[in-house]
Amino acid sequence: MYFKFTFCPIILLLWASLSFAQNVNVVIHGAASIAKTDDNFVCVTLDWWPPEKCDYNQCPWGKAGILNLDLRYGALINAIKAFNPLRIKVGGSLQDNVVYKVGEVSSCPNFMKREDGLFGFSQGCLSMERWDQLNRFFNHTGNESQTEKGLWIGDWQPQNTRDFMQYTISKGYKVDSYEFGNQLSGSGMGAKVDAKQYGKDVIVLKNLVKELYAHPETQPKVLGPGGFYEEKWFNTFLEVLGQGIVDGLTHHIYNLGPGDDPNMMNKILDPSYLNQVSQTYKGVSDVVNKFRPQLGAWVSESGGALNGGSKDVSRTFADGFWYLDQMGMASTYDQKVFCRQALIGGNYGLLNATTFVPNPDYYGALLWHRLMGSTVLAVTKESDPNLRVYAHCAKKKPGVSLIFINLSKDRSFNITLSNAKPGDAGKPNYEFYGKQNREEYHLRALTGEIKDDIVCLNDVPMVQTDSEDIPAMDPKLVDASTPISIAALSIPYVTIRDFEAPACV
Repeated sequence: MYFKFTFCPIILLLWASLSFAQNVNVVIHGAASIAKTDDNFVCVTLDWWPPEKCDYNQCPWGKAGILNLDLRYGALINAIKAFNPLRIKVGGSLQDNVVYKVGEVSSCPNFMKREDGLFGFSQGCLSMERWDQLNRFFNHTGNESQTEKGLWIGDWQPQNTRDFMQYTISKGYKVDSYEFGNQLSGSGMGAKVDAKQYGKDVIVLKNLVKELYAHPETQPKVLGPGGFYEEKWFNTFLEVLGQGIVDGLTHHIYNLGPGDDPNMMNKILDPSYLNQVSQTYKGVSDVVNKFRPQLGAWVSESGGALNGGSKDVSRTFADGFWYLDQMGMASTYDQKVFCRQALIGGNYGLLNATTFVPNPDYYGALLWHRLMGSTVLAVTKESDPNLRVYAHCAKKKPGVSLIFINLSKDRSFNITLSNAKPGDAGKPNYEFYGKQNREEYHLRALTGEIKDDIVCLNDVPMVQTDSEDIPAMDPKLVDASTPISIAALSIPYVTIRDFEAPACV
């Protein structure tokens, strides 16, 4: 069954050799950081969608929703354990129509199709038995959850959430943060709440968390609003809050538009299109700095394409050109966390919804988590805009880690590095001459066709082992005196241990 995988290096080397190579010098500004992310920047979501959730004449969720997901599969457990840890957000579009079977709530219905319901579904329920199962799963995989709370009509009635929190505390379950509602900001998605009303309700949630979690060091964070950024709404919301209420300003990114867009591939490989969303990141960063500099901005949900993603693109290697570029760009704008919609489910899951086999983006995310530290460095270059570069201090010191994203179909790059001279832009940069071997991780599609659903790491196909473990992801050690070779339509990570960046000390 593995015979076809042996062709990965042959096909890719032939394909790469036909592309034109351009020499590029990349300057790393290592004297000071430009932003900081959370140590667990990579985040994934689990969503509520039932099997009946359908878009574009397909129903890709299957039994991947929170209430239906089989948590016993070894492939699922091993995929999460590989991150050690992985931040997991529990919630989604139907969150605003969820009740918890605890306290005075005795009826616990499943989501059912209903034309006049939120997103076409009736109210659903999370039983405490299922919550127990989820927390045993989180504990077994070494993770904590981020959960969403909230209703969307009038003043929020917090009793059901109070009962839910009290139950969670009584069982000793660890919750990293509570996010109030889902996509209720601005024009909303399915429902919306006025910014002043939302701010009042978040204050109620914050007071509830402070009351029930008596020790500040164990108090979960309070996040919001978890929707699409609209400047006026976000400004009003933060004006209402005052100091010390929300610990993270959360927003969602779906900059590729509808999942059935026939122009999806062109968007993903167009650097000018990818750059457009930088205005959103800048807007969120500016409003955070204006009102509450101590806050962090979080991307609490991003799946690229709306309504389950694109069936022909989201689960393939091609999606990584969008996904990993988004994480790189978001980190430069001081976004602390980036949550991928979803871990599993829809077309945009990091894992296949029925087999639990990792899709290509899973491996790109895992490498980011293992290699890219929380300190973000500026990089400059003069070259083809199809070459994207992001630099961080290495996750495991010393050194720096870079990700290169080559959007070009027919051009490769030979990269040399320079270390920017601090404090004097007029002086020439120091060209970097390393003495230690570089650690390189080159991601490419199995066949050279980027809409392939198998990715190769250093010419080795990434497939789970017979025991459903994640395969070894070892670097290729490369002589530091040679340029870094970036093949067309490839995504390499590179760690350089002897690059001296004062910001990384």
